[in-house]
Amino acid sequence: MAGMSDSEVQGQIAHMIAFIDQEASEKVEEIDAKAEEEFNLEKGRLVQTARAKIMDHYDKKIKQVELQKKIQQSNLLNSSRLQILKRKEELLNELLDDARKTAYKMASEDPSRYRDTMIKLTMQALVQLLEPKVTVQVRQQDLDLMRKIIPEVQDQYKKFTQKLEVKLTIDEQNFLPADLIGGVILSAHGDKIKINNTLNERLKLVSSKMQPELRETLFGPNPNRKFRD
Repeated sequence: MAGMSDSEVQGQIAHMIAFIDQEASEKVEEIDAKAEEEFNLEKGRLVQTARAKIMDHYDKKIKQVELQKKIQQSNLLNSSRLQILKRKEELLNELLDDARKTAYKMASEDPSRYRDTMIKLTMQALVQLLEPKVTVQVRQQDLDLMRKIIPEVQDQYKKFTQKLEVKLTIDEQNFLPADLIGGVILSAHGDKIKINNTLNERLKLVSSKMQPELRETLFGPNPNRKFRD
């Protein structure tokens, strides 16, 4: 700095220092502004990420609660349906039990009606067999009755089949269980062919066949039933 006085040099230096300070201050402000901007951007990103995680967490919780609610509702509905089905089955069994009691009462308290029933049951089984020699099993308490109706049964069979004859033999060694309602079991060819025509068996067959009709009568049509025979 030739030709300049000390005071001028000092002034020039002071001016340069002021310029550098100004540049430095502006640079600091620029850095601060950029840092603040980056901070706010990063803060926003972190807040957004945290918010998304929180929302996702609560969405999963809500879905889990809804799923548990649906499962509980389904379990309650199934339990209710099972209870209804169980009660329906109980009512049907009560109805069939009443039918058995009625049949048993008829067999034990109405000899004339039971006699006609035994003839019809024996005839039904004979017509199915169409054999000339048939063995008949009855309850021990029905032995005398069977002895008395055999001639009538054989006569009816001959008329029904247009002169076919059958020889009925009572098995007096093997009686049907005493707790049966009544009826007969007929066999031929040494028990190779056998027909169970007891009242218990008839009730079982009738109840099995009529259960759909009874259910509809008692409880109304089944909305889930697609086909009707």
